[in-house]
Amino acid sequence: MPHENGTISLYGIKACDTMKKARAWLDDHGVAYHFHDYKQSSIDRERLTAWCQELGWEKVLNRAGTTFRKLSDEQKADLNEARAIELMLAQPSMIKRPVLDLGTHRVLGFKPELYATELER
Repeated sequence: MPHENGTISLYGIKACDTMKKARAWLDDHGVAYHFHDYKQSSIDRERLTAWCQELGWEKVLNRAGTTFRKLSDEQKADLNEARAIELMLAQPSMIKRPVLDLGTHRVLGFKPELYATELER
């Protein structure tokens, strides 16, 4: 599901430090990309479901983040893919950041060496 003009897409939240590092890395390496900010454009169920099926909902859901940790114990209990997707749709800041969409597959999180390897393919 690449962006409509065929470029690489980067999904996340503008103010996030990890997002800033990923965007700076892409800019420094001359990689053209479309930035999708959840705060401005949210995320659609179809895309999020596809990510969970490809990457595993347990990896897509950011349990270490403040938003997830603020949930009640009841909201955190008995999580499964469907419940995790509902939580992430309601609060996209619970999606692990960034998601780099390369068209053929997605890369979750940011590590310079991972981006270098993935973008050389």
